[in-house]
Amino acid sequence: MSPGYQVIVSGAALTPFNRRKDSSSFRDWTFAAFSEALLKSDIDRNEIDALFVASESDFFTLQLNPASVIASDLGIEGVSTVRVEGGGASGQLAVHAATRAIQSGHVKHAAVVGVDPSASMLDSETIKKLYGFSFDAWVDGMTGVSSTALYALSFQSFMQRIAIDENRHLAQVTIQNRANALNNPNAHLGRGHSVDEIVESPFIASPYRRLHCSPLSDGAAVTILSRSDSLPASRKKAPIIVGIGGASDAVHLGARKDPGHFQAKQSAMLRACAEAKITPDCIGIAEVYDAYAGAQLQAIDALGLSDDICKDLDSNRFAPTGQCPINLSGGLMGQGAPTGAIGVGQTASIALMLEGNYVPALQPQTIPRYAIADTHGGVCTTSAVTILEKSVYV
Repeated sequence: MSPGYQVIVSGAALTPFNRRKDSSSFRDWTFAAFSEALLKSDIDRNEIDALFVASESDFFTLQLNPASVIASDLGIEGVSTVRVEGGGASGQLAVHAATRAIQSGHVKHAAVVGVDPSASMLDSETIKKLYGFSFDAWVDGMTGVSSTALYALSFQSFMQRIAIDENRHLAQVTIQNRANALNNPNAHLGRGHSVDEIVESPFIASPYRRLHCSPLSDGAAVTILSRSDSLPASRKKAPIIVGIGGASDAVHLGARKDPGHFQAKQSAMLRACAEAKITPDCIGIAEVYDAYAGAQLQAIDALGLSDDICKDLDSNRFAPTGQCPINLSGGLMGQGAPTGAIGVGQTASIALMLEGNYVPALQPQTIPRYAIADTHGGVCTTSAVTILEKSVYV
């Protein structure tokens, strides 16, 4: 870890990720997740001294200054407040900001909130247009280019380098993630798909079909990060953040040396590993950003989690009982994708897994030493990777 204090994930919680039809708001979900995370942390509300809020779009919340409003809702007025935004990477970037604040010694306990009403506030066509603005608004969003089309172009380039069977391997990712989600009570899309069902679903942008895509979701996630010297004795088994890394890439795919390679993700992973003093082959669990089935394969490649993706897919290395389970939560494709909550939710899920307190049907029986949470914004234009280590007391 870089010089400074050790950072502990003392509390973690997620609301269900789904499409809310009960007239509740992002403020209700945030309060629910915060209350649960705070209870798990064994920390008093008045001990929280910083709040970091990840929310991708003001259009979703209709709230231009969400951090101060949320601080008031949570009853922690007086804390320092920061709003973090980086597209799909927003939540993980908020975790990073809080981590550095604690390492500096100026913060003892930080609440990290990720939230977005990505499904219920606006109609799907409007959201599709707004997501186009998260790339280059002039070149992409205002010309009508969709995020699915851009991701599809990138994956087409990836397939020129990696011999992916677009029907079989994309179906394997989809089936596994949605099957994991079946065992996750917080998941949006738990499904038991067949290969035929997937390959017969309509094309959105080749090679992506409808069932290769993640849903629009509502939800919130919260982690409480604590300075090691301020951690309650009851939380000694809480996992540790041992490395974080971030990087960016050219916004336009055509400006990249290899449009199919997630270079920003590779750089972020290497930086996180250098800080944690480990190599990618040390990772035993991963939650990766799978906005589309192929994006998960591109992530596995860039993160260095496989030397032969096709072989490892076919041997079930990334399955729940494999050597390196990926997206046990169901990922974006199964658990859901409320954008600001994704990265915080990944970190919360990994922390619960490393502590042995995740959803019983999905909790790894053998807990590895290291795990990662990985997100990105754009077509991996902004990347953020967090490495967690299980407590030495476990």
